[in-house]
Amino acid sequence: EALLIVTLVWISVSICGALPYLFAGAITTIPDALFESTSGFTTTGATVIDDVESLPRGILFWRSLTLWIGGMGILVLYLTVLPALGVSGQQIYKAELPGPVADKIAPKLADTARILYVVYGGMTAVLTILLMFGGLAFFDALQFAFATVSSGGFSIYNSSITKFNSNTFVLITISVFMILSGVNFSLYYDLRKRRFKSVFQNTELRLYGALLLLATAAVMLNLYQNVFESLFEAFKHALVQVSSIITTNGFASANFDQWPDFSKLILFFLMFTGASAGSTTGAIKLFRVVIAGKVIKREISQLFHPRAVIPVTMNGRMVSKETIRGVCAFLFLYLAVFAASTLILSLEGIGMASAASTSAAVLGNGGAGFGVVAPIHTYSQFSPAATLFLTFLMLLGRLELFTLIAIITPSYWKQ
Repeated sequence: EALLIVTLVWISVSICGALPYLFAGAITTIPDALFESTSGFTTTGATVIDDVESLPRGILFWRSLTLWIGGMGILVLYLTVLPALGVSGQQIYKAELPGPVADKIAPKLADTARILYVVYGGMTAVLTILLMFGGLAFFDALQFAFATVSSGGFSIYNSSITKFNSNTFVLITISVFMILSGVNFSLYYDLRKRRFKSVFQNTELRLYGALLLLATAAVMLNLYQNVFESLFEAFKHALVQVSSIITTNGFASANFDQWPDFSKLILFFLMFTGASAGSTTGAIKLFRVVIAGKVIKREISQLFHPRAVIPVTMNGRMVSKETIRGVCAFLFLYLAVFAASTLILSLEGIGMASAASTSAAVLGNGGAGFGVVAPIHTYSQFSPAATLFLTFLMLLGRLELFTLIAIITPSYWKQ
């Protein structure tokens, strides 16, 4: 029942969210309107609108608001109401919260949801103020704050955030908050409670930081002299794009589709890893990457010590067999769905590289990719059937595969 509630609410909200686009005439076809709405609520940030700057302010605000609402999950917001109605929300919370485990910050789910939204709203407010300090008008600052903190990536300009290339303060500020949005939100609560040891010894956070540093350094060195003459310019754009891709935000400070293959391969890899579980980001999430790596390490060790009992641990705690099995199943299913959707999208005649990039970008709720979905392009070029399929992939990725797939299996309806 919880799975059904999650699925129906996300589908119905996406349908309702498409209505303003149709009523305002901003989008004229139902598949495109549904795509734009779903892209917002799933924080994918992909768009079918070629000229965003021609939209009225009300529609621009609605686009950004859908990102902000979807960032922490509509159902987590509902958890502040359900307990008052005497309805337990634990199963819904597990089914909807992005990540392999649902750790409650507070004993009551309603309190957990409130704490999450205090952090979420606080980050949005602080970023809005900083962007205004950087020279943006209040409306513009609020829209980019919504898009950044939610890891959504909708821009109110056709050129994404390349408009701010001359404003280093704004670019760096957006990059920093993209990185902060990729951190497990429960760690911010731990910081407030002065649990510094549990924060800085968090395995996933340390891997996240290491990936950011290594990827940014590698891309920067690759771009220096090859694309940018200035080392600082290479660093700035490398930081923005690495932060944007790993957090599945989708902002672009440059057309990275024209970058050297080495940099593009790094960004393509980050499209799969994503950032931390319990954050506003999508894709596989680093929690699963850590567990998968430790399982591989254990299997290699047992080749030399067959009788050894080697537990898989995470942050000093043993990971249960159920969690390991779930992680392995998710990774296999994620790659299988990616491969199948790549083949299906290749029927559009866009080439395998573009099809693979599109599949990874949409399934991982990142939006930006390479080829036909490079930063200079939109998703308006796809046929209505492909647009609906991409909409399904966005929902599939946002609900972590199993929730939606379970609903469409015959065995579910036999119960």
